[in-house]
Amino acid sequence: MMGRTHALTGWCAGLALAPAVGAGSVHQAVVFAATTAGFALLPDLDHPGASASRLLGWLTGALSWLLRRVSAAVYALTKGPRDEKVTGKHRHLSHTVLFAAGLGALTSWGCAEGGPWAVVGVVIFGLMLAEGALGDWLLPVSGAAVAWWFFTAPPDRAGELAAISGWLGVAVAAGCLTHCLGDALTEAGCPFLFPVPIAGETWYELRPPRFLRFRTGKKVEKRLVFPVFVVLGVLLVPGVWDYTVSTVERLFIPPASQQATTP
Repeated sequence: MMGRTHALTGWCAGLALAPAVGAGSVHQAVVFAATTAGFALLPDLDHPGASASRLLGWLTGALSWLLRRVSAAVYALTKGPRDEKVTGKHRHLSHTVLFAAGLGALTSWGCAEGGPWAVVGVVIFGLMLAEGALGDWLLPVSGAAVAWWFFTAPPDRAGELAAISGWLGVAVAAGCLTHCLGDALTEAGCPFLFPVPIAGETWYELRPPRFLRFRTGKKVEKRLVFPVFVVLGVLLVPGVWDYTVSTVERLFIPPASQQATTP
């Protein structure tokens, strides 16, 4: 799956999940979803050419190198007799539920210790990850969104950020898991249930039936999957669906007084 599709599906997943974790206001939901969108790109840090690996130059490049080495070592130690003879660097350790849960727990701890500034750091890093995949057009959009959030949020902005801190670990984990599920829909599949043994493999690449799979960057993803999630990404913003429904009713459904007919 392409980076921009990962970011967009992460955004949609964040908006859908936000009410369940208590991020009910539009300000909270947007912060939660922006974090999920950005971290839906992080698992590809295990690929040297990914936008996440090139984001901060040598720093993320070094983290990518380290992650690939750790992933290869874990694969070598845990692979079963039927697992593929591969290096285990890409689409392995960072593409698992364990990785998502671990990074989410680390984020929750960091936000609890660091307070509002840690929250700001996580959200900004998530926005930078998304910008790396979606393009520079996201920079002015992100700037406008930050300004909107600052000037329209409740007066106690630090308190608003502190309230969000308990949810960001969930947002980060959800973003990583969304990435795994997206890759599982491609031809290559994704071993995200490691270390659960399936069909004699410790790293079993889960994927749907062949007719439901698609190739990364091909017509199905570009012309169907991405546009569908663009629409969902707008409709899932708190208040947009209700506004859309009320507008359609006002334009196309006449008032009850006009529907009444004389017997």
